[in-house]
Amino acid sequence: MRLLLVTMCCLALVGCGRRGAPTPPGPAADITYPHTYPAQ
Repeated sequence: MRLLLVTMCCLALVGCGRRGAPTPPGPAADITYPHTYPAQ
């Protein structure tokens, strides 16, 4: 039972991350000076 609880908690935390590189906020047409953002 404890193993199941730990597994479910780990799976819930794994799903919180975002995939891919960071992107600037806002619509693409409004970005005046596009540049890459560092992935931390």
